[in-house]
Amino acid sequence: MLYHLLVPLSDRFGPLNVVRYLTFRTAMAALTAMALSLVLGPWLIRRLTEMKIGQPIRDDGPRTHLAKKNTPTMGGSLIIIAILVPTLLWAELTDSYIWALVIVIAGFGFIGFIDDYLKTSRMSSKGLRGWYKLGGQAAIACVAALLIYANPRFDSVLTVPFLKNVHIGLGHAYIPVMVFIIVGASNAVNLTDGLDGLAIGPTMTSAMTFLILAYVAGNFKFAHYLQIHYVAGAGNLSILCGSMVGAGLGFLWFNTFPAQVFMGDVGSLPLGGALGAVSCVTKNELLLALAGGIFVLEAASVIVQVASFRLTGKRVFAMAPIHHHFELKGWAEPKIIVRFWIISIILAMLSLTSLKLR
Repeated sequence: MLYHLLVPLSDRFGPLNVVRYLTFRTAMAALTAMALSLVLGPWLIRRLTEMKIGQPIRDDGPRTHLAKKNTPTMGGSLIIIAILVPTLLWAELTDSYIWALVIVIAGFGFIGFIDDYLKTSRMSSKGLRGWYKLGGQAAIACVAALLIYANPRFDSVLTVPFLKNVHIGLGHAYIPVMVFIIVGASNAVNLTDGLDGLAIGPTMTSAMTFLILAYVAGNFKFAHYLQIHYVAGAGNLSILCGSMVGAGLGFLWFNTFPAQVFMGDVGSLPLGGALGAVSCVTKNELLLALAGGIFVLEAASVIVQVASFRLTGKRVFAMAPIHHHFELKGWAEPKIIVRFWIISIILAMLSLTSLKLR
């Protein structure tokens, strides 16, 4: 919005010319998002506390979590506001990629809101039925995927990280691939959200990684020099990624151990979905598995645990997702969180090496 208002005025007032630069608008989006989170956070926490929207605790979870009962949840609504407002303010709104991401964030946030509301109203860890949740996510992801695919500048190929000029053409089959990635990433982040600040840390490192990837993929000169797939218009998504980083930093101020507020599904579902959608637009679909390796690990631990128990009657982990396994093994919660953050930073750096190691 500000981009479209201020750029026409730059011819009359020279200093406004800075708004034309993507790097400036990305930085401003990140700062705006962080400011919104920090300013609105205390008010939201008070409102959630007054409305008694507290976090229900799993009966079979670690005993240390009992002290967290009734901590305000649904704090992810703050993240959604802090992402969407700066994005709409600073991005170029004629780009369909931005609107596809807005649909994912708003739609997945709505599903998460319903899930959180059912949990808090019933005071149970069981919310929206799994198939209803997945069905809603798939429907929203399909709309976003169609919007991305319909963009005349979009190329429906699957790229392979670290391999030069390896592009797998999928044609219309790319649409269900996008849906799978968006829904899968959304639920992987959701499974990671089990400890104070655990999910938001890797989300920020992944968002920063894709901020850089979106910027270079959308710049013809950089893409040509680095020999990566050029995607016209993808650079605009660096603004949304910057908003995710800023919103995450602001939210972490209140979510760090011991948390004053929890993210809830209203936050984790849209964050994961956004990362999945950005990876598709920037042609880094497979690289998402490396950049978001913590999320993959958490999701894989649940799949392995369920499969093992159904097939053999035995559990591989003391509890899944895997962060609970380490809790039951005696690791302090802050130690698990920080070590997972460290791993996510390492994976982010390894992901960025794909820009040159080809």
